Amino acid sequence: MTTRVYPAYIGGRDITGDSGKYVHTVTARAVLEDTFSSLRLKRDLDLGVVDIESAGDVVAGACAVADEAMVELALESAARAAPEWARFPLATRMEIGYRIAERLAEHRDELVEILVAEGQPRSLAEGMVDGIPLTGWSRETLGWCAAQMRFDRHDGEREMILRRVPDGVVCVNPPQNAAVANALFGVTALLAGNAVVVRAPRGIPLAVMYTMREIVAPVLEEAGAPPGTLNALCGPPMLDAWLASEHVDDIVYIGGSKKGLALERDCVAAGKKPILELAGNDCFVVWHDADLDVAVESLTQFFTQSGQICNVPNQVVAHPAIADELVERLTVAVQKIQPGYPEERGVVLTPVLMVDAFHACVAQALGQGATLVHGGRRLEVDGSASETGFFLEPTILRVDGLRDSRSLWVVRDETFFPLLPVIVPEAGGTDDDLLERVIEFVNGNAYGLRNSFWAADPSVIDRFAEGVTSGGQLKINDSHAGFLPFLPTHGGTGLTGGAFGEANYLMLRASHLQGVSIIRPATDTE
Repeated sequence: MTTRVYPAYIGGRDITGDSGKYVHTVTARAVLEDTFSSLRLKRDLDLGVVDIESAGDVVAGACAVADEAMVELALESAARAAPEWARFPLATRMEIGYRIAERLAEHRDELVEILVAEGQPRSLAEGMVDGIPLTGWSRETLGWCAAQMRFDRHDGEREMILRRVPDGVVCVNPPQNAAVANALFGVTALLAGNAVVVRAPRGIPLAVMYTMREIVAPVLEEAGAPPGTLNALCGPPMLDAWLASEHVDDIVYIGGSKKGLALERDCVAAGKKPILELAGNDCFVVWHDADLDVAVESLTQFFTQSGQICNVPNQVVAHPAIADELVERLTVAVQKIQPGYPEERGVVLTPVLMVDAFHACVAQALGQGATLVHGGRRLEVDGSASETGFFLEPTILRVDGLRDSRSLWVVRDETFFPLLPVIVPEAGGTDDDLLERVIEFVNGNAYGLRNSFWAADPSVIDRFAEGVTSGGQLKINDSHAGFLPFLPTHGGTGLTGGAFGEANYLMLRASHLQGVSIIRPATDTE
């Protein structure tokens, strides 16, 4: 693949800064095959001891590291561009949005290769790139958002307008586990008339910089957007600089709940709008009349990226009548999920960093009566058990009893590793009573994001749909982790979205309502 080198993109120009430092991307396959040599090469490249042209094809590219002056320049450039960009007609901005989605499809193969080099399994990278133009950037989604931007009515001689106006400068902090998808999610704030600053995570910046520089920026330039409408730079965390800057209006933060909720408080204190997409701890409820084949197929989505993404099911509540069969079928399906190199077809597991937390969760659950059904080991890339493997075996725990299950960390908290608890409620009582207890359990989750329900009885489906109010999205007999046009890709309250959490349409959340009343003076010609 082509070795790509990206400076920062600030104010419509490529900028490297005074330091000239770059961070280099050594392919994930090279790291898995020879970890120490690959990390040594990366260190030497980052230090400038080795030249990128002599490093060979194990290096996918490099991105300039922004210094403090570059961070400030990006904010100043966005602030200068914001007023002019906001005056572009909404229809023009929407056409730009449609063109960005088209350009993403045109660059599909190149972007997939970069994602694979950074460690994203090929099947997942292809699904993500193919899905973005059909979900958050679809005509259905963008068209619905555009329809919310303005409402006009007349009352006699008075013209009344209820409109959403852009907040101004929006800074986007995507996470390392799904950086490109979340950077593009943040960039939809452009379509509301905001100028945007995107920070590419220093650990895996290449795909984000490629997307901003080769896909989004050219469309804006072709449309005549003012320089600084989009700024993209790689560097260390910039949240403190964003909080302190007079130019910043909104901060889009995607990451863990603890840091995100602390940032929410800091944003409010600094007069910034916090837009948060934090953790997920989704409930997946399987009723006694569910299609178990379809439910298990959706449930295995949990192990995508080894459970290290937020929109997958994190805990299962299984009706006692089908719990044994569900666990048996799930175990058979999970045994087929194996590690591999990211470019290999069918691979969904990725290396896991939080190994100690994984083993602590397993130990705590087993100590309180849970049963280890499958898994629990570290694995090498070839699937063999190892004390030092980068991968964790997909793991299933059975937890008997709904009432006290949240005393277990694996149920109460978001886990970022492939450990799935199947909770079997206490037997006894009527199904009506059990359904009410399950609904209460789902609504009692401190997290938002998604929930799903698998059942056949229409009346039961309706009761669940009416009763479950937590979360930004509810799926019934539909892929838990799948994204759809029109429906939000993210969203939720609690530990997922903070106090201001809701369905996360960035065009709407990075703008605010304004009412306008106009009485036009009579003229001599009237």
